[in-house]
This record gives sequence, structure tokens and C-alpha cells, in this order.
Amino acid sequence: MNRQEAAAQYAAALKQGRKAYKEALVRGRYPYPQVLDEIISDAMVAGQTELGVMEIPIDQIVGTKTAGRRSAFSRDFLPLLDPDTEFAGKWMSLCEAHLGDEGIRDPIRCYEYFGRFYVQEGNKRVSVLRSYDAPTISAYVIRMIPVWTEDPAAAAYYEFMQSFPKTKLYRTRFTRAGSFVKLQKALGYEPDHVWTEDERRRFTAGYTYFQEPFLKLGGGELPITTADAMLVWLKVYRFDDLIALPSAELAKSVKAVWADIKALSGPIAVLTDTPEAKEEGNLLGRLFKPRQLGRLRAAFISDQLPEQSDWARAHDLGREYLETVLEGRVETEVFYGVHPGEEAEAAMEEAIRRGAQLLFAITPPLIGACRKTAARHPEVHILNCSVSMPYAGVRTYYSRIYEAKYIAGAIAGALSRSGRIGYVASNPIFGVPASINAFALGAQLTNPRAEITLRWSCVEEDAMDALAWEGVSLISNRDIPTPDRIREPWGLCRIENGKFHSLASPYWHWGNVYTNLVRSVLEGGWEALAAPEGQAVNYWWGLDSRAVDILLGDDLPAGVRRLAGVLRRGIIDGSVQPFPEATPEKILHMDTLLDCVHGSIPPYEDLLPMARPIARLQGVYRDAIPPEKEDPIL
Repeated sequence: MNRQEAAAQYAAALKQGRKAYKEALVRGRYPYPQVLDEIISDAMVAGQTELGVMEIPIDQIVGTKTAGRRSAFSRDFLPLLDPDTEFAGKWMSLCEAHLGDEGIRDPIRCYEYFGRFYVQEGNKRVSVLRSYDAPTISAYVIRMIPVWTEDPAAAAYYEFMQSFPKTKLYRTRFTRAGSFVKLQKALGYEPDHVWTEDERRRFTAGYTYFQEPFLKLGGGELPITTADAMLVWLKVYRFDDLIALPSAELAKSVKAVWADIKALSGPIAVLTDTPEAKEEGNLLGRLFKPRQLGRLRAAFISDQLPEQSDWARAHDLGREYLETVLEGRVETEVFYGVHPGEEAEAAMEEAIRRGAQLLFAITPPLIGACRKTAARHPEVHILNCSVSMPYAGVRTYYSRIYEAKYIAGAIAGALSRSGRIGYVASNPIFGVPASINAFALGAQLTNPRAEITLRWSCVEEDAMDALAWEGVSLISNRDIPTPDRIREPWGLCRIENGKFHSLASPYWHWGNVYTNLVRSVLEGGWEALAAPEGQAVNYWWGLDSRAVDILLGDDLPAGVRRLAGVLRRGIIDGSVQPFPEATPEKILHMDTLLDCVHGSIPPYEDLLPMARPIARLQGVYRDAIPPEKEDPIL
């Protein structure tokens, strides 16, 4: 009976294998298993180590060590040769053994390179077990250690090699460095925790359970691992939920975070056009407008209070501006002073219960609560005031303040006699180096001798006092967060007789940002503002959408005021560009300073404790910060 079953199994596997072979050819893919000897050279290998016998995931077996017999298998190790061949006979004998009492007991022998396995002995054993969808196979593993490079894949793999002795599982392989520490945290373990056998079995069961809906949704076509996707899921749900959820509910939960999972495999889309600009350039969009909303209810969530934080006050003024401009069409509600995490989640749930269709979380630390709420409520539009967050389920928004900084720099250069100008930066986060460089370029536009002395407010020193002590009298201090008035010593100012004299100040006009975003939702344009291919979306608006602007002091010379006006109009119409050769993505992620800027970006270790959380979330070196015991919110 076993022989008949084995023959039937071979026939079914052969049919699947030949189908996979044809599909691979149609898609322009190599139809056979990969050959390790053809992929790597001696120069690519730093050494090798024998790991011994262990259970390895069959879905991570991608090829053979040598080219022999590769044409007998499809790329997923299903058979291709006729049933009357010697190969088929041996395959069926192994199948009989698998169906018998003893099963396939002898381990295969394979090489592992970058987390993928290449069989040296036991190809047919792999093929038989693959045909039965077996999750693992016993294998003697020899690890080929790749040469270290700056490639992120190499960094992630080296981190995997460090974590492997703790887990003894290949299922914990990620494509991004720092992920294993996050996994340990998500599972309730300390970073250096060594897994027990029971913990390995428990994780393996959960991983296998999660993998099914992940692959059904198309995960196998993404350039990420199942572990990558599972970590995204664990940022919203608990591992205990994974074990307990019925399969249908698990599939629903994976689908709820699918946008964030897909976003791992692509860059963040930086959108610089407002809804109006998109509509003007799209004839079909004007002819076939989507369904519009009559009214909309929006909630504003903040972990800060307007009376204690200029940042929160600026956004609250923006909210009031929104209500004034769209009076009768939008109603807002505020949830201020809520702590990130469960308290913020509860506030968002309450806002939705009260009818909120749109949520604005105005600080980056609320991103975790945003993501969890978005997974539970895909019908609600949720935005977080931050940049470069890799989550498609939550859109982010910020402003191109560097454009106003360019104008302020030109004013400073025109007013400076010595060419020596000070600059106080806030935090080393995305967009700040661009602002520093734009200011320097503006200063050199009007004063080619201009040199910028850089200080930071996020380190252990009084930046303004330090500049004054060095004899720098013309200083670009931090921006005023509100457009209502120039406030000393904010913005560009001059120190005279120990007093600050304000000259100009870039500012954020959040009212225009919120009006643009809400109007787009009211007019049915939420999808029109989406990025292609399911990318994470970051709205990054500037002077042309009035998201930022610059206030000029009353005492500025008339010629300098006219110059500022010319530059402002030029940036709005596109004839003036601080960085004409750079894409928005490169400007946003700029992490170097011009030669005329004297100073450097402070390392994470030098930041004040209060500045470190924002650097973990938004820092230009975010991905290079060594993992700590405290799990970052990302």
C-alpha cells in the first residue's frame, strides 16, 4: 500500500513541480534550485563553522551546494523527471520510508549562507518532505560566514549570528539590524535571554501559525522574512494573542497590519504637493471626483499641554484656525496631556467612539498608539506629526522649514559685517541638517565670506551663552513655533549690549497644514494623496502650500526686506531652490554639513536625557543607535 501511496504522491509532486517550472520561465526566473558554488567565491567568505545536527526550516532551503542533479528539481525542490526513471524510484522509496514507522531519520548535509540553505547530500529527502509540506528537516549544517561589508543585509546577518546561540532557531532571522532586541522585548525577555527548549517550541508554533496567513497574502513575494513581518504584527498585538486567536481572526489581524508589513520592502514616499496641486495636474481627477463628505469630526491627541508647550500651543492654534476656515464643515475635539502607550490608545478609542473620522497625533512618541489604533480601525484616517516613519497604516506630516531657513540665512549674510554667524540647532533629527545647510547657503548667497558657528540646544551647554562668549552677535536661534508674533530671543536675532534684538523668524503654520489635510478628506481626496505600491506616506509641505513662512522684524532695512520677499516668491514659484540637485528624500534624510558650517552633529551619547527619545524615533542616525534594554517605540 505504501508503494501505491508513494507513486501517487510522486505523481502529484511531479505535476506541481512542472507547473512551478513553467511559471518560473514565464516570469523570467531561474527554474531550478540555486547553486551555491555559482553564487559565491572565496573572496566573499570570511570562514566557515560546523553547527552540527539541528532542525532547519524547509522553506529556507533554496538550492544545492553543487550543480549535480539540479535539473531534476524545480526551484522549490519538487521533482521534474518522469515516473519511470531511476530518480523517481529512489524518490518513491524515500516516500515509503516517510510513510512507514521509522520515517526519514538520516539528517541531510547542507551549507548555510546568509540564512539560506544549500543541500550537499539529501536533495531527494528534501523533495519528499517538501511535497508533504513538512515545516522542518533534520540537517547537519555548515555555516559559510560572509565577509563583512557596509551593506545593511550584512549587518543584519552578523546580528543574527550573535543572536543564534540564544535561540538556536533560523526563524529569528531579520533583514534589519536591531530587530532581535525588539523581538526579545515583544516576547517579554531581556535582551541577553537564552531560550529554553519549551520557549523554542512555543515560538516555533506561533511562527508557523503566523506564516500561513502571511504567505497567503503574498508575503513570499516580498523581500523580507516572515520574522520581519511577525515583528510588525507584534508591535500591535501580543504573542499570547497569536497562540490563542482562531485562524480566521489571525488572518484578519495580519490583514489589518498588512500595509505596514508591505511598507518594510519599499522606501517612504515623501509627498511635497498639496491636494490642490495634485488635482490641478489631473484632468480625470477633476472630471470624476470621488464622493465628498458634508461634515467631518477630527480629534487632536497630544502628550503635551498647550499651556506648557509651545509646540502643543502651535498645533492648537492650527486646530482653531482649521475650525475658523472650515466653519460648519469640521468639528474638533482635543485629548491633551495623555501619556504615550495605553493612555493614548484609550484616548483614540474614545475619540472614535464619539464619532471621530480623522485623528491627528501631534508628536512622534504617539506613533505606537497610532499604529495599534489604525490596525483596529482601518475606516479611520490617522496621521502622526513626524517624518520618515515606515508605517503605511499611519500617514505622517511635517513641514519644509529649511525653505524659510534659507531666507533667514540670506538676511543674516546681508546684515553680517564680519561674516561670522551663529546657529542654534534643536535636535539631530530628520530635516535639521537640511535646515542648517540651507541657512548656510542663504548666508553665502549674500555674503560669500559667511561662516556658520553651530551649537546645539540638546547637549549639556547653554548654546546662546556659548556663542555670545565667543563674540558671535548675529545668531539664528530656534524657531518660534507660532505665527502670531516675533518673540525674543527666537529666530534670527542680534545681541547688542547684552540684549536680544529680533530680526526675522521662520515659523510653522499648522493651521494651513490641517486645513489642507481636512479639506482633502472632505473632498474625497484621501486616496488621491496616497503613494503608489502601498508605500508609507509622509506629507512634507513648504512655502508653496503656506505650511511654513517667515516673519520679518520691523527694523529690517528696506533693501533686505525686498530681498527676503524676492527669495520667498522664488521658492514658492520654484525659480529658487536651496538644493536644486537633490530629491525631497535626500533633503529630508541629509546627515552631513557643509564645509562652511563649523560644528558637527552630536552623537546619541552626548544628548541630554530628554532629547534621546526623539533621536531614537526621528534621529538622522536612528538605525545606527545600538539597541538598549528599553525598546524604542519604532
